[in-house]
Amino acid sequence: MKFIYKNSVVFYKYIKRKGDVVNVYLHGWGTTHESLYFCNEHIKKPSLFIDFPPFGKSDKDIKGWTIFSYATMVVSLCEKLNIHKINLIGHSFGGRVAILVSVFCPTRVNKLVLVDSAGVKPKRGVRYHFRVWKYKLFKRLKLDTSNMGSCEYLALNENMRKTFKNIVNTHLNEFLKDVKVPTLIVFGKEDKTTPLYMARYLHKKIKNSELILIDKAGHFCFNDNRYAFLKNVKSFIEEG
Repeated sequence: MKFIYKNSVVFYKYIKRKGDVVNVYLHGWGTTHESLYFCNEHIKKPSLFIDFPPFGKSDKDIKGWTIFSYATMVVSLCEKLNIHKINLIGHSFGGRVAILVSVFCPTRVNKLVLVDSAGVKPKRGVRYHFRVWKYKLFKRLKLDTSNMGSCEYLALNENMRKTFKNIVNTHLNEFLKDVKVPTLIVFGKEDKTTPLYMARYLHKKIKNSELILIDKAGHFCFNDNRYAFLKNVKSFIEEG
């Protein structure tokens, strides 16, 4: 199915089952809803899967979107589908979006699951600061900077690069104290993309939270140790 938001097409799958609370799955940057679709087979709840633009079957070129646009899009889609109560399961970038939705719409969110979630301001080393200095120097000297940036950044068109910059430069540290819903934080112990200090920071700042670290798992902990991931998430969602 398709939903129009800010003149952009957003693809989604809504699996209707008995139950008043819908599990909303939010994938990471660079993947699609299919990365988490296996949950539909194991967690038998009404479920909503979304392709964040520009990924999957959603529009590839969007203009003027920020991290807040993604959050309000999720809420707008729930309103369109007449979904009143949700559990949010967000991986990496999807975790950023889930945090904002839970802060702005606390009465709509029943529970929150943050999977190898981004959003915490990263600790920057010497190499990062050197790359920033080099980029600014090249800009000042009017040299070519078109090949500077991460692989994720370079793969995007001009409009999406602006959105990507907004996302990675919007840190959610100050929002975490306002997350009031029961929260499960699940990280792979070997995650290098969102390191464990981020998991511990999330746990510290979100008062009503539980932290689970999965052995022999990295940034895609649900692929590296699917049994442990499903066991913990399913138990958390279904308890109570």
